[in-house]
Amino acid sequence: MNEKFFSLPQEKQQAILNGGYRVFSQNSYRKSPVSEIAAEAGISKSLLFHYFRNKKELYLYLWEHCAEITIQTLRQYGCYEKSDLFETMCSGLKAKVQIMRQYPYLGAFVLKAYYEQDPEIAPAIQASYQKHVDFKTNAALLKLDPSRFREGLDLQMMCREMYWASVGYLWENIQGRELDLDQMEQNFTELIEFWKEIYLRKEE
Repeated sequence: MNEKFFSLPQEKQQAILNGGYRVFSQNSYRKSPVSEIAAEAGISKSLLFHYFRNKKELYLYLWEHCAEITIQTLRQYGCYEKSDLFETMCSGLKAKVQIMRQYPYLGAFVLKAYYEQDPEIAPAIQASYQKHVDFKTNAALLKLDPSRFREGLDLQMMCREMYWASVGYLWENIQGRELDLDQMEQNFTELIEFWKEIYLRKEE
């Protein structure tokens, strides 16, 4: 990657990233036209390849940028400091909505990249994904106080269930239309309240 990309004005960097997120989220890796990404960013294809040597480098940078900006924003919202799982989830939801206001197709890109089968990029995506998921899951489990939850509850399975439900909701809502972020935030807030009701131990 050419470091001159980082010398571009912030709005130009964001235009390139958003162009990449949109095009890659709506096509397979192999069928994503780099020329369309360049046109959306207002630059030539040759200039785009001046910043990124090839499609693979651009794709993997977009993926790592997702992880980087997500971790950074979660930290800003104090998600790694809270001891209450559901407070963390509420703060995390607000953080992710903020990210998707800046990068509207980022969530769709992450899901598309996760299921991408192209051997040119799939191994790198899966290795990176597993690293970040293991970190998030382990960090969440370390903070859980079993006494707050229903007796005999498998906390690891609970975390997996909530994660799978969240991914499924996002997948359903990105099919052929733009996300209504306000509605998504409301729906997830209601879902978190539902999880609190069924998983937390009732106070006597």
